[in-house]
Amino acid sequence: MPCTESNHSPKMTAPSNLTPAAPQEQRFLVLFDFDETIICESSDDAVLRALPGQQLPAWLKNSYREGHYNEHMQKVLAYMAEQGVSKDSIHSAVERIPPNAAFLDLFQYLQSNRQDFELVVVSDANMYFIETWLKHARVHHLFRKIFTNPASFDASGRLVLLPFHSHLCSCCPDNMCKQVILRDYLAARQKERGGARFQRVFYIGDGANDICPSLALGPQDTAFPRRDFPMHKLLMEMQQSQSAKFRANIVPWVSGEDIVDCLKKIMEES
Repeated sequence: MPCTESNHSPKMTAPSNLTPAAPQEQRFLVLFDFDETIICESSDDAVLRALPGQQLPAWLKNSYREGHYNEHMQKVLAYMAEQGVSKDSIHSAVERIPPNAAFLDLFQYLQSNRQDFELVVVSDANMYFIETWLKHARVHHLFRKIFTNPASFDASGRLVLLPFHSHLCSCCPDNMCKQVILRDYLAARQKERGGARFQRVFYIGDGANDICPSLALGPQDTAFPRRDFPMHKLLMEMQQSQSAKFRANIVPWVSGEDIVDCLKKIMEES
């Protein structure tokens, strides 16, 4: 489905009496990627529209090195500051990114079943973009945790981006392994929950870097890859390979409705 910009702000009406506190008995953990999953495009691409020419010069585009995207975006943000792009312009560009089809309906469903679902974002974008968008869409309160690269404006008005962590995984970008994040989070939450594990884990993504965390899922869990995007294509290749062992269920999605339909069936069976 093509990404089209709407004149209407992507917002979900949230009851004013909601509190961030989540009950301990939530049975299911839902992890979301951000770029091209919650939102319909890359937030890094969207903010380039705030540039005077709305695109990067060739020398900067060509400076990208495979596996070092975070480092590349640090240069991009520095260049934007040099070109006089303001914090307000970046903020507005992020707020204008439309959500993916029916994802606000998905969040409405998850909000109405908050006693069952704990929500987390795991993204290689950055904290400023993600929090700006989620707050504008009025869904920030639904998420217990956001794992992403730190980013904040310095005194000169430049958005400074940092890597999330270092790791030893050879499959992932140098600044983030989502499987390490997922495994550490599950272990920490099990301890906080008095030893209780989540009954099921759901991972919703689109990109190649969403494969690694999906490999940590078990047979009761579900990977939701965006149909015909890299995550989906790679999972299909893994399924066809006799040597690959992928344990989780795979449910491709085109819109948030596909995910809601699957979650409703699981809720009925549980």
